[in-house]
Amino acid sequence: MKTLTLIFLFAAALVNAATFNDVVFAQRSDGNLTLDASVPDGAGPFPAAIIVHGGGWVNGTKRSYVTPLFPVLSDAGYAWFSINYRLAPAHRFTDQVQDVSEAIQWVKLHSKEYKVDSTRIALIGESAGGHLVSWIGVTQPAATLAVVVPFYAPNDLLGRAERSGISENVQKLLGIGPELNDQSREALRNASPYYRVQKGLPAFLLIHGTADTQVPYDQSVSMQKKLKSAGVTCDLFTVQVGAHGMGSWEKVDIGWKNYLIQWLRQNMPMVKLP
Repeated sequence: MKTLTLIFLFAAALVNAATFNDVVFAQRSDGNLTLDASVPDGAGPFPAAIIVHGGGWVNGTKRSYVTPLFPVLSDAGYAWFSINYRLAPAHRFTDQVQDVSEAIQWVKLHSKEYKVDSTRIALIGESAGGHLVSWIGVTQPAATLAVVVPFYAPNDLLGRAERSGISENVQKLLGIGPELNDQSREALRNASPYYRVQKGLPAFLLIHGTADTQVPYDQSVSMQKKLKSAGVTCDLFTVQVGAHGMGSWEKVDIGWKNYLIQWLRQNMPMVKLP
């Protein structure tokens, strides 16, 4: 898809939805993992989004940072599930991947109960959550997901570290020190979705602001090139002068909301095809 015409998609009356809070989707030795959900009124089955919050892998909850996505998806008629996952440093990579993967399987297992079409699931994440959804998108079978949408994701941890050092959060996530050496380079590379790109992946939509000082914009530019070189559908929506965090974009550019929904509708149809 080369271009999308940005139109206002939310003029219709708000979609009525049933809400579910603190639903347990996985049990761990140090506590349950929970999700919040919103399901449109009607018979369904509805396309759905699983939302993964940011917070540098060490902070955040299912109600942190990603809340601007909730009304965008609900108003467009999507079901959504916002999840918690285990955080570093108590839990290192790939514990977080396991948690997100189990959330996907839980949604599929409970698809009838929540009126979700299990073949039309988008995985959406921001920042550290964007890294996790990218990782799952490039490493798990394409049949698992319809589309993947990382917002300002650090997809190349090695490249980022070579430019600005290894952040404390990445050190905690991977259990490495601040020094760039053979061991840390290998760990950074092994945890980077960028180096796992292969053919046959679901479509990707990358969304990133040009004024992001935490995760440089060129992380998404490079990831798009990498995905396209493997023959994967990948579009990039650029938020001009957008900083890190979709919550700060309201006064800068809200066009990402329309673009996201229209892109989802084009790559994951609202109505299940025969």
